[in-house]
Amino acid sequence: MTIRWLAPALAALLIAGPSPAGAPARADHASHVRIDRARIDRALAAMIADGRAAGVSALIWQDGREAYFGTAGMADREAGLPMTRATQVQLYSMTKPVTGVALMQLWEAGKFRLDDPLALYLPEFAHMHVAGKDGILRPASRPILIRDIMRHTAGFAYGSGTDPVDELFRRADPLGLDHDLAEMGRRVARLPLMFEPGTQWRYSVAVDVQALLVETLSGEPFEAYVRTHVLDPLRMTETGWTKPQDRLPRLAALYLRQPDRPLTRQADALTRQVNFAPRKLTPGGYGLVGPIDDYMRFARMLLAGGVLDGAHILKPSTIRLMATDQLDPAVTARYFLPGKGNVGFGLDFAVRVGPALAPAENRGTTGEFFWDGAASTLFWVDPANRLAAVFFAQTRPNDERLHRDFRRAVYGDDYNQAVEGGGVARP
Repeated sequence: MTIRWLAPALAALLIAGPSPAGAPARADHASHVRIDRARIDRALAAMIADGRAAGVSALIWQDGREAYFGTAGMADREAGLPMTRATQVQLYSMTKPVTGVALMQLWEAGKFRLDDPLALYLPEFAHMHVAGKDGILRPASRPILIRDIMRHTAGFAYGSGTDPVDELFRRADPLGLDHDLAEMGRRVARLPLMFEPGTQWRYSVAVDVQALLVETLSGEPFEAYVRTHVLDPLRMTETGWTKPQDRLPRLAALYLRQPDRPLTRQADALTRQVNFAPRKLTPGGYGLVGPIDDYMRFARMLLAGGVLDGAHILKPSTIRLMATDQLDPAVTARYFLPGKGNVGFGLDFAVRVGPALAPAENRGTTGEFFWDGAASTLFWVDPANRLAAVFFAQTRPNDERLHRDFRRAVYGDDYNQAVEGGGVARP
């Protein structure tokens, strides 16, 4: 069968995207949010009281200053250690935006184009096949583009579902910690795609492939590149994959939730295996550990348009591109993404494209961009309100109720109705 190579003409759509980071989307939206400390304190306390989290912390930056910091509960319930600013947590998928920023630095340096075929730099991805519902493998109709791996439209699996390709992914174990990134890439490339590139949104191993691409294009080990070009310039000195043993006492325990049962502690060896034990893999999609102030520095850099305290990480136009919805309206199969609200997806960020459409939906502002992590961590950047927020918990699986309640405490129930000029009324 002849493979059809499509020449994509995907525009950045900057005019339709959010306003420049660090500036309000519209003058009448500027600083509508007034931080109510008592309301946020009550929300955090309720998360502990009702048993949804052992410990939580939250940090908000607005109008160039810290607007809120608060904690509730325990970082380590069994040891009686409270949640503090110094507590280190597993960020899980909040690692992904850091990887995306590292890759876009290389884009700014002219190392690749977003619509280049991935195989131009990683040849193992040159001859991909798609698994049909009839069980027959067919050559992909077009190559995977680098843009695809940044917006989760490549067709890769993640091993988390019941699709036959997910089962093949689990058997191949590309994210095994005894593999380096090159071996991870070879194993992913041997697997069939779940769908034709560009036709669906599905969360996947794509950001780990981004890490391999950073390593290939830069000529540096991925972890070293991120340390040198992102973490150290931002003074995120306590954030990383490989952690010294003296940080272990400040690592929060991780707790597992099950329906109608109290939280149970995850085995410490599993919580610590990426960061405090030998490994070969440095995943791009997860694995960073750090304190809340470090991640706020990353969020503040994004809010400020790519610069923080003299450290130039990305250009403002690059931040705008990453925070612009990249999903064609024809991409209607979007896996769990609609569950995060009225959102699209940019380059390694979800992007809010309109006000809340239902009472249960997360509060927020059109043009904000965000992501979360498997242990219920969350961050977002709200340019219209000159605000960035970071929320830490260590509850698995990801509990969207915690995010909903924290956002409501930040914005208030009436926010989308009053500010966005529509959306839902107060429930």
